[in-house]
Amino acid sequence: MAAEPRFAKSHEWIRLEDDGLGTVGISAYAVEALTDLVFMQLPDVGRQVKAGESIGEIESVKAVSDFYAPVSGEIVEVNATLPDDLEQLGKDPYGSGWLVKIRPADPAELEALLDQPAYEALVQSEQH
Repeated sequence: MAAEPRFAKSHEWIRLEDDGLGTVGISAYAVEALTDLVFMQLPDVGRQVKAGESIGEIESVKAVSDFYAPVSGEIVEVNATLPDDLEQLGKDPYGSGWLVKIRPADPAELEALLDQPAYEALVQSEQH
């Protein structure tokens, strides 16, 4: 069974799957904050990324926002259907709304990310 998702302070999540790959997306809170999504740019498969590096953009009617790699590694897959069906992000941000899959270079980097309760506390503090 896949692990619980871990969260970056920049609102990306990563869930380590049984095959050792990390499925990455943006949190429901981030999707809600962006509202009215109009465009998405995903990274190229095969790209080597570092934790915290911008790996793509999400554009809403309000602004363009980068999204970041929660861990270092190689992009091994992108959700190619997502740019044409941005509603999936709002409907299922932790399922069909995933963005990319990363082969983590150092799985220990996951430990530095927030667990669900710590992330929820961060979101609460940003709302006040």
